[in-house]
Amino acid sequence: MDMLAIMQTLNACHGPSGCEGPVADAIAQLARPYVDEITTDALGNLICHKKGTGPKVMFAAHMDSIGCIVTHIDEQGYLRFGQVGGLSAHDLPGTPVRFQNGTRGVIAAQGKVEPKDWKLDHLYIDVGAKDRDQALTMVQVGDIAVFDTVPFVSGSKLFSPYLDDRIACAILLSAMERVKRTDNDLYFVFTVQEEVGLRGARTAAYGIDPDYGIAVDVTDSDDIPDAPHECSSVAGKGAAIKVMDSSVICHPAVVNQLKELAQARNIPFQMDVLRFGGTDAGAIHQSRAGVYTGGISVASRYIHTPMEMADLDDIEACVALTAAFAQAKLEG
Repeated sequence: MDMLAIMQTLNACHGPSGCEGPVADAIAQLARPYVDEITTDALGNLICHKKGTGPKVMFAAHMDSIGCIVTHIDEQGYLRFGQVGGLSAHDLPGTPVRFQNGTRGVIAAQGKVEPKDWKLDHLYIDVGAKDRDQALTMVQVGDIAVFDTVPFVSGSKLFSPYLDDRIACAILLSAMERVKRTDNDLYFVFTVQEEVGLRGARTAAYGIDPDYGIAVDVTDSDDIPDAPHECSSVAGKGAAIKVMDSSVICHPAVVNQLKELAQARNIPFQMDVLRFGGTDAGAIHQSRAGVYTGGISVASRYIHTPMEMADLDDIEACVALTAAFAQAKLEG
Protein backbone atom coordinates (compact mmCIF):
# COMPACT_ATOMS: atom_id res chain seq x y z
CA MET A 1 0.00 0.00 0.00
CA ASP A 2 1.10 3.57 -0.71
CA MET A 3 1.64 5.17 2.70
CA LEU A 4 1.39 8.74 1.42
CA ALA A 5 -1.88 7.96 -0.35
CA ILE A 6 -3.34 6.36 2.79
CA MET A 7 -2.32 9.34 4.92
CA GLN A 8 -3.90 11.70 2.41
CA THR A 9 -7.12 9.67 2.47
CA LEU A 10 -7.33 9.39 6.27
CA ASN A 11 -6.33 12.99 6.97
CA ALA A 12 -8.97 14.23 4.54
CA CYS A 13 -11.47 12.83 7.06
CA HIS A 14 -12.51 14.62 10.23
CA GLY A 15 -11.50 12.46 13.18
CA PRO A 16 -10.56 14.10 16.48
CA SER A 17 -11.17 12.13 19.68
CA GLY A 18 -14.88 11.42 20.00
CA CYS A 19 -15.60 12.13 16.32
CA GLU A 20 -13.78 9.28 14.58
CA GLY A 21 -16.69 8.08 12.40
CA PRO A 22 -15.46 9.45 9.04
CA VAL A 23 -12.00 7.94 9.56
CA ALA A 24 -13.56 4.60 10.53
CA ASP A 25 -15.64 4.60 7.34
CA ALA A 26 -12.56 5.21 5.20
CA ILE A 27 -10.57 2.46 6.95
CA ALA A 28 -13.47 0.00 6.64
CA GLN A 29 -13.52 0.51 2.88
CA LEU A 30 -9.79 -0.16 2.64
CA ALA A 31 -9.88 -3.18 4.99
CA ARG A 32 -12.92 -4.99 3.58
CA PRO A 33 -11.09 -7.16 1.00
CA TYR A 34 -8.69 -8.58 3.60
CA VAL A 35 -10.86 -9.65 6.55
CA ASP A 36 -13.87 -11.84 7.19
CA GLU A 37 -16.03 -9.38 9.10
CA ILE A 38 -16.04 -5.76 10.24
CA THR A 39 -17.97 -4.51 13.25
CA THR A 40 -18.16 -1.35 15.33
CA ASP A 41 -18.71 -1.33 19.09
CA ALA A 42 -20.64 1.18 21.20
CA LEU A 43 -17.67 3.55 21.62
CA GLY A 44 -16.92 3.50 17.89
CA ASN A 45 -13.93 1.15 17.72
CA LEU A 46 -13.63 -0.42 14.27
CA ILE A 47 -12.95 -4.15 14.66
CA CYS A 48 -11.70 -6.04 11.60
CA HIS A 49 -11.72 -9.80 12.22
CA LYS A 50 -9.70 -12.34 10.26
CA LYS A 51 -10.97 -15.64 11.62
CA GLY A 52 -8.74 -18.42 12.88
CA THR A 53 -8.87 -21.31 15.31
CA GLY A 54 -5.74 -20.43 17.27
CA PRO A 55 -4.99 -17.82 19.94
CA LYS A 56 -6.76 -14.47 19.76
CA VAL A 57 -4.40 -11.68 18.77
CA MET A 58 -5.54 -8.05 19.02
CA PHE A 59 -3.60 -5.43 17.08
CA ALA A 60 -4.55 -1.87 18.02
CA ALA A 61 -3.91 1.43 16.26
CA HIS A 62 -5.87 4.50 17.25
CA MET A 63 -7.84 6.49 14.69
CA ASP A 64 -8.38 9.66 16.69
CA SER A 65 -6.33 12.81 16.54
CA ILE A 66 -5.72 15.72 18.85
CA GLY A 67 -7.73 18.87 18.17
CA CYS A 68 -8.93 22.29 19.28
CA ILE A 69 -12.46 22.49 20.75
CA VAL A 70 -14.23 25.86 20.61
CA THR A 71 -15.14 27.13 24.08
CA HIS A 72 -16.01 30.79 23.40
CA ILE A 73 -16.72 33.14 20.48
CA ASP A 74 -16.01 36.80 21.24
CA GLU A 75 -17.65 39.92 19.83
CA GLN A 76 -14.95 40.28 17.16
CA GLY A 77 -15.65 36.74 15.92
CA TYR A 78 -12.46 35.17 17.26
CA LEU A 79 -12.68 31.63 18.64
CA ARG A 80 -11.11 30.65 21.95
CA PHE A 81 -10.45 26.94 22.32
CA GLY A 82 -9.44 24.15 24.65
CA GLN A 83 -7.40 21.06 23.93
CA VAL A 84 -8.60 17.63 22.91
CA GLY A 85 -5.51 15.58 23.69
CA GLY A 86 -2.07 17.06 24.18
CA LEU A 87 -1.33 20.45 22.60
CA SER A 88 1.60 22.81 23.14
CA ALA A 89 0.91 26.51 22.64
CA HIS A 90 4.39 27.07 21.18
CA ASP A 91 3.72 24.71 18.25
CA LEU A 92 0.43 26.23 17.09
CA PRO A 93 0.52 29.90 15.97
CA GLY A 94 0.29 30.14 12.18
CA THR A 95 -1.23 26.66 11.81
CA PRO A 96 -4.13 26.31 9.37
CA VAL A 97 -7.12 24.39 10.75
CA ARG A 98 -10.47 23.14 9.52
CA PHE A 99 -13.79 22.13 11.08
CA GLN A 100 -16.03 19.22 10.13
CA ASN A 101 -18.41 21.51 8.21
CA GLY A 102 -15.55 22.75 6.01
CA THR A 103 -14.93 26.07 7.76
CA ARG A 104 -11.25 26.93 7.70
CA GLY A 105 -9.13 29.27 9.74
CA VAL A 106 -5.73 29.86 11.31
CA ILE A 107 -4.45 29.74 14.89
CA ALA A 108 -2.97 33.04 16.08
CA ALA A 109 -1.53 34.49 19.29
CA GLN A 110 -2.96 37.56 20.97
CA GLY A 111 -0.78 40.67 21.18
CA LYS A 112 1.43 41.82 24.04
CA VAL A 113 2.40 38.30 25.11
CA GLU A 114 5.99 37.22 24.58
CA PRO A 115 6.32 33.92 22.68
CA LYS A 116 8.19 32.37 25.61
CA ASP A 117 5.10 32.99 27.77
CA TRP A 118 2.50 31.58 25.37
CA LYS A 119 -0.17 29.34 26.82
CA LEU A 120 -3.30 28.01 25.13
CA ASP A 121 -5.25 30.82 26.80
CA HIS A 122 -3.24 33.29 24.70
CA LEU A 123 -4.25 31.68 21.40
CA TYR A 124 -7.37 31.97 19.25
CA ILE A 125 -8.68 30.80 15.88
CA ASP A 126 -9.46 33.35 13.19
CA VAL A 127 -12.05 32.07 10.68
CA GLY A 128 -12.37 35.37 8.85
CA ALA A 129 -15.63 36.40 10.49
CA LYS A 130 -16.34 40.13 10.80
CA ASP A 131 -18.06 39.72 14.17
CA ARG A 132 -19.62 37.19 16.56
CA ASP A 133 -22.87 36.92 14.63
CA GLN A 134 -21.11 35.95 11.43
CA ALA A 135 -18.82 33.55 13.28
CA LEU A 136 -21.88 31.79 14.71
CA THR A 137 -23.06 31.05 11.17
CA MET A 138 -19.74 29.28 10.56
CA VAL A 139 -18.82 27.56 13.83
CA GLN A 140 -20.52 26.64 17.11
CA VAL A 141 -19.18 26.22 20.64
CA GLY A 142 -18.23 22.55 20.96
CA ASP A 143 -17.01 22.20 17.37
CA ILE A 144 -13.50 20.74 17.04
CA ALA A 145 -10.85 21.98 14.62
CA VAL A 146 -8.06 19.76 13.28
CA PHE A 147 -4.77 20.64 11.61
CA ASP A 148 -5.16 21.39 7.90
CA THR A 149 -1.55 20.83 6.89
CA VAL A 150 -0.68 18.70 3.83
CA PRO A 151 1.25 15.38 3.80
CA PHE A 152 4.31 15.02 1.56
CA VAL A 153 7.40 12.86 1.05
CA SER A 154 10.89 14.36 1.03
CA GLY A 155 13.93 12.15 0.68
CA SER A 156 13.32 8.98 2.70
CA LYS A 157 10.89 10.66 5.08
CA LEU A 158 7.12 11.02 5.24
CA PHE A 159 5.90 14.33 6.64
CA SER A 160 2.27 14.58 7.68
CA PRO A 161 -0.11 15.77 10.36
CA TYR A 162 -1.45 12.99 12.54
CA LEU A 163 1.14 10.32 11.84
CA ASP A 164 0.15 9.79 15.48
CA ASP A 165 -1.47 7.48 14.94
CA ARG A 166 -2.82 7.16 11.43
CA ILE A 167 0.49 5.85 10.16
CA ALA A 168 -0.15 2.87 12.46
CA CYS A 169 -3.62 2.51 10.92
CA ALA A 170 -1.87 2.32 7.54
CA ILE A 171 0.56 -0.26 8.96
CA LEU A 172 -2.32 -2.47 10.13
CA LEU A 173 -4.02 -2.18 6.73
CA SER A 174 -0.80 -3.18 4.96
CA ALA A 175 -0.18 -6.06 7.37
CA MET A 176 -3.67 -7.51 6.96
CA GLU A 177 -3.18 -7.37 3.19
CA ARG A 178 -0.01 -9.47 3.55
CA VAL A 179 -1.40 -12.10 5.89
CA LYS A 180 -2.80 -14.74 3.56
CA ARG A 181 -2.93 -17.70 5.96
CA THR A 182 -2.58 -18.10 9.69
CA ASP A 183 -4.05 -20.25 12.43
CA ASN A 184 -4.26 -17.26 14.76
CA ASP A 185 -7.60 -15.55 15.34
CA LEU A 186 -6.75 -11.98 14.33
CA TYR A 187 -8.48 -8.77 15.38
CA PHE A 188 -7.21 -5.59 13.76
CA VAL A 189 -8.75 -2.88 15.93
CA PHE A 190 -8.78 0.78 15.01
CA THR A 191 -9.47 2.41 18.34
CA VAL A 192 -11.12 5.64 19.45
CA GLN A 193 -10.25 8.21 22.10
CA GLU A 194 -6.67 7.10 22.72
CA GLU A 195 -5.50 10.70 22.97
CA VAL A 196 -7.81 11.37 25.92
CA GLY A 197 -7.09 8.29 28.02
CA LEU A 198 -6.82 5.02 26.01
CA ARG A 199 -10.60 4.70 26.26
CA GLY A 200 -11.40 2.77 23.10
CA ALA A 201 -8.69 0.17 23.62
CA ARG A 202 -10.02 -0.52 27.11
CA THR A 203 -13.52 -1.45 25.92
CA ALA A 204 -12.29 -3.25 22.78
CA ALA A 205 -9.91 -5.45 24.76
CA TYR A 206 -12.63 -6.27 27.27
CA GLY A 207 -15.02 -7.27 24.48
CA ILE A 208 -12.53 -9.30 22.43
CA ASP A 209 -10.75 -10.89 25.43
CA PRO A 210 -7.52 -11.51 23.48
CA ASP A 211 -4.68 -13.81 24.43
CA TYR A 212 -2.14 -11.37 22.96
CA GLY A 213 -2.23 -7.65 22.35
CA ILE A 214 0.07 -5.54 20.17
CA ALA A 215 -0.29 -1.76 20.16
CA VAL A 216 1.09 -0.11 17.02
CA ASP A 217 1.88 3.56 17.48
CA VAL A 218 4.54 6.23 17.10
CA THR A 219 7.30 6.86 19.61
CA ASP A 220 9.60 9.85 20.05
CA SER A 221 12.80 9.86 18.00
CA ASP A 222 15.98 10.48 19.99
CA ASP A 223 17.70 12.58 17.32
CA ILE A 224 16.40 16.11 17.92
CA PRO A 225 19.36 18.52 18.31
CA ASP A 226 20.16 19.39 21.93
CA ALA A 227 17.18 17.43 23.26
CA PRO A 228 17.44 15.36 26.47
CA HIS A 229 17.74 11.61 25.93
CA GLU A 230 14.31 10.64 27.24
CA CYS A 231 13.76 7.87 24.69
CA SER A 232 15.80 5.21 22.93
CA SER A 233 14.51 4.95 19.36
CA VAL A 234 15.85 6.86 16.35
CA ALA A 235 14.15 7.48 13.02
CA GLY A 236 15.78 5.36 10.32
CA LYS A 237 16.94 2.55 12.63
CA GLY A 238 14.06 0.11 12.08
CA ALA A 239 10.88 -1.02 13.80
CA ALA A 240 10.90 -0.05 17.49
CA ILE A 241 9.97 -2.96 19.77
CA LYS A 242 8.46 -1.47 22.88
CA VAL A 243 9.94 -2.38 26.24
CA MET A 244 8.15 0.22 28.36
CA ASP A 245 6.64 3.67 28.58
CA SER A 246 4.68 5.35 31.38
CA SER A 247 1.58 3.24 30.61
CA VAL A 248 3.02 -0.27 30.27
CA ILE A 249 5.92 -2.61 30.92
CA CYS A 250 5.58 -5.02 28.02
CA HIS A 251 5.51 -8.74 28.74
CA PRO A 252 9.03 -10.19 28.33
CA ALA A 253 7.72 -13.16 26.34
CA VAL A 254 6.13 -10.84 23.77
CA VAL A 255 9.21 -8.61 23.59
CA ASN A 256 11.38 -11.67 23.00
CA GLN A 257 9.01 -13.09 20.39
CA LEU A 258 9.09 -9.83 18.44
CA LYS A 259 12.89 -9.70 18.61
CA GLU A 260 13.21 -13.31 17.42
CA LEU A 261 10.79 -12.73 14.54
CA ALA A 262 12.69 -9.61 13.45
CA GLN A 263 16.04 -11.43 13.60
CA ALA A 264 14.74 -14.48 11.74
CA ARG A 265 13.28 -12.34 8.93
CA ASN A 266 16.08 -9.77 8.76
CA ILE A 267 13.70 -6.98 9.73
CA PRO A 268 15.62 -3.95 11.05
CA PHE A 269 14.63 -3.28 14.65
CA GLN A 270 15.57 -1.35 17.76
CA MET A 271 14.33 -1.27 21.33
CA ASP A 272 11.77 1.32 22.41
CA VAL A 273 12.14 2.67 25.94
CA LEU A 274 10.19 5.86 26.58
CA ARG A 275 10.29 7.74 29.88
CA PHE A 276 6.89 9.32 29.30
CA GLY A 277 3.73 8.92 27.23
CA GLY A 278 1.68 5.83 26.57
CA THR A 279 -0.17 3.79 23.96
CA ASP A 280 -3.18 1.51 23.77
CA ALA A 281 -0.93 -1.19 25.27
CA GLY A 282 -1.49 0.52 28.63
CA ALA A 283 -5.18 -0.36 28.55
CA ILE A 284 -4.93 -3.71 26.79
CA HIS A 285 -2.49 -5.39 29.16
CA GLN A 286 -4.74 -4.73 32.17
CA SER A 287 -7.95 -6.05 30.60
CA ARG A 288 -9.85 -8.76 32.49
CA ALA A 289 -7.27 -11.15 34.00
CA GLY A 290 -4.44 -9.64 31.95
CA VAL A 291 -3.18 -9.92 28.36
CA TYR A 292 0.27 -10.81 27.01
CA THR A 293 1.03 -7.39 25.53
CA GLY A 294 3.73 -5.73 23.45
CA GLY A 295 4.17 -2.83 21.10
CA ILE A 296 5.55 -2.03 17.66
CA SER A 297 6.43 1.63 17.23
CA VAL A 298 7.52 4.05 14.50
CA ALA A 299 10.18 6.49 15.72
CA SER A 300 8.84 9.92 14.77
CA ARG A 301 9.93 13.51 15.11
CA TYR A 302 7.69 16.43 16.12
CA ILE A 303 4.86 14.32 17.59
CA HIS A 304 1.70 16.32 18.43
CA THR A 305 2.73 19.21 16.18
CA PRO A 306 1.05 20.25 12.91
CA MET A 307 3.67 18.35 10.88
CA GLU A 308 5.16 15.08 12.14
CA MET A 309 7.86 13.01 10.43
CA ALA A 310 8.74 9.33 10.09
CA ASP A 311 11.13 7.24 8.01
CA LEU A 312 9.58 5.22 5.18
CA ASP A 313 11.92 2.26 5.74
CA ASP A 314 10.94 2.17 9.43
CA ILE A 315 7.29 2.10 8.40
CA GLU A 316 7.96 -0.86 6.10
CA ALA A 317 9.82 -2.65 8.90
CA CYS A 318 6.81 -2.17 11.18
CA VAL A 319 4.49 -3.61 8.52
CA ALA A 320 6.74 -6.65 8.12
CA LEU A 321 7.01 -7.23 11.88
CA THR A 322 3.27 -6.82 12.42
CA ALA A 323 2.54 -9.35 9.68
CA ALA A 324 5.16 -11.71 11.09
CA PHE A 325 3.59 -11.67 14.56
CA ALA A 326 0.14 -12.21 13.03
CA GLN A 327 1.41 -15.40 11.42
CA ALA A 328 3.66 -16.60 14.25
CA LYS A 329 3.09 -19.82 16.12
CA LEU A 330 1.69 -18.66 19.46
CA GLU A 331 0.63 -20.58 22.52
CA GLY A 332 -3.03 -20.26 23.47
